Amino acid sequence: MNAPVRPPRVNVALAVNGRAVAVEVEPRTHLADALREELNLAGTHLGCEHGVCGACTVLLDGEPARACLSFAAACEGADVTTIEGLDDDAIATELRAAFNREHALQCGFCTPGMIVAARDLVLRLPEADERRIRLGLAGNLCRCTGYVGIVRAIQSVISDRRAKGLGPTTGERGLGPVGARTGSSSARAPVAATQTTGVAASTAVAVPADFRPAHSFDQSFEVGFPPEQVFAFFGRVEEVAACLPGAVVTSVPSPERVEGGMRVKLGPISATFRGAADVARDEAAREGRIRGAGADGRSGAQGEVRYRVNAGSTPGSSQVNLTVGYALKGPLAQFGRPGLVRDVAARLVAEFAANLEARLAGRPAAVDAAAPALNPLRLAFDLVRGRIAAWFRRVARRGDASTPRS
Repeated sequence: MNAPVRPPRVNVALAVNGRAVAVEVEPRTHLADALREELNLAGTHLGCEHGVCGACTVLLDGEPARACLSFAAACEGADVTTIEGLDDDAIATELRAAFNREHALQCGFCTPGMIVAARDLVLRLPEADERRIRLGLAGNLCRCTGYVGIVRAIQSVISDRRAKGLGPTTGERGLGPVGARTGSSSARAPVAATQTTGVAASTAVAVPADFRPAHSFDQSFEVGFPPEQVFAFFGRVEEVAACLPGAVVTSVPSPERVEGGMRVKLGPISATFRGAADVARDEAAREGRIRGAGADGRSGAQGEVRYRVNAGSTPGSSQVNLTVGYALKGPLAQFGRPGLVRDVAARLVAEFAANLEARLAGRPAAVDAAAPALNPLRLAFDLVRGRIAAWFRRVARRGDASTPRS
């Protein structure tokens, strides 16, 4: 009996949520399946799979499109934005708040596609016209809400933006398939592909200027070198990154900016958070600040590290005081409990301090840019193992104290 013949697979290069990726799919694979199964972007929901319900709506070259009807191979070179890519989008943020306020969601299955379609209406409609909003939502079905709350939510966002002088930006579009820009000045060149776990030379992640951390904590450590030498070392970004497990620096456009990422490994899963950071230093006070953002396509992180180098407890030593603030989004946020992050960070800081001291002494660090990725699970396991060992030591000491002496 002959084995079944598998269809050939093709490589497709496209940009997803601002990140260049390459996926290998069968020619018949729809964009929705590629996003969900190859890139783990499960926010794009599949309902009817006939282009009727609108649950799979994404932005394709900036315009709403049915991902269940679009072949992934036909999207070569396209710019795809899923609901995960709208986490920091101003209009999507306003819509999410309005949907909550107007009770415009119940089971939530239609909501990702509804938000994408609603955002397009906010950008196109000159005023909050109920009839035109309902017409624009005709391709997005909801079985729970009855649409009243959804329409009110979209109306409120349009009204608020128009009252602030923010008018429509895209206008009405003509006939033709999404992405059909042949002969147009807005034609998009194919996006060069990179490995999904690699770090690009440049990044589309913006550094937040007004970042406010959701959580923060303090850490400190000492090294046996004078403060002037330690603070000068902190000014050499590539050397600092070589002391941090998983850190990668791809470019330093200026002394005030660095681009790169962090390799993270969770069991068999590896990912790289691409990002950029702004760097500020005060030589007189021997203190500095690193503020940046990163993303891996599904999850995002924003953070700020403030450091100050003081004299240590012994002559010729230094104490480094750190204040770390962070905010996590997407699936990564489930690991963002302050206690867990603080404990894992303590282990990471300990490794960093050991590598820093080795570098200052002229010895190679235990990790460098080519070393294995940061493994939070290993750090957490080491932490739990240490706590269990400490508990047994306490129990043993209590037992010794309670044993009567002969």
